[in-house]
Amino acid sequence: MSTTDLKQRVRAFWEEDPCGSEHAKAPEGSPEFFAEVERERYELEPFIADYADFARSRGRHVLEIGVGLGTDFVQFARAGAHVTGVDLTEHAVALVRRRLELEGLQGDVRVTDAETLPFEDQSFDRVYSWGVLHHTPDTARAVGEAIRVLRPAGDLCVMLYARHSWVAFGMWARHGLLRGRPRRSLADVISHHMESEGTKAFTPSELRKLFRGLSDLRIDQVATAYDRAISRGLARLTGNRLGWFLVVRGRRP
Repeated sequence: MSTTDLKQRVRAFWEEDPCGSEHAKAPEGSPEFFAEVERERYELEPFIADYADFARSRGRHVLEIGVGLGTDFVQFARAGAHVTGVDLTEHAVALVRRRLELEGLQGDVRVTDAETLPFEDQSFDRVYSWGVLHHTPDTARAVGEAIRVLRPAGDLCVMLYARHSWVAFGMWARHGLLRGRPRRSLADVISHHMESEGTKAFTPSELRKLFRGLSDLRIDQVATAYDRAISRGLARLTGNRLGWFLVVRGRRP
């Protein structure tokens, strides 16, 4: 499959089901809908606030790559940041614009490919992306773009999936071992069975190479509610070592 075809499939997947929409029962686009999505997101992933550090963004120019339903995006806006958000899908962008309107917040939200950001070099004080760049076909190019638009001394926070995690092992057991395909790789299972087609997961060493253009680079592996559900409690014994999320932080020199 060509890269263009794969990207079209990724776009179609998320156009149909914006990330997090499955958690809401209220009519799409209503205040109740957004409230349900927000409550569920931070109940499942309470550590987001620590990594995003919304309050510290006041007065800064923040770019979020992959806004989804805008739950984190509006936190930056509420905190007083100058916010710009991009997403591959019209559906997500329309919903986030609606959300800003409902809350009386200002922000620039547009349909854009993460691999070709339409911004000048060094345009933002902060670049943020949570669980998005592993879906685009050329993740390395998207990471390069994120760093390109970051100002000197600007900081970046990106979450990507971890290949060696309880979630990945659980998927391998289901789609590899139990189907008589024990030689199937974790990468192959994730690519074909985790959300949109072609999804990737990484190791910390791979991410250190991918983000080598940053200084003060830090990569944290984070255990999630998804790991605990799949491991049936064993994740408590391994702590963050086999967590599903890898959070990358660093600064542009």
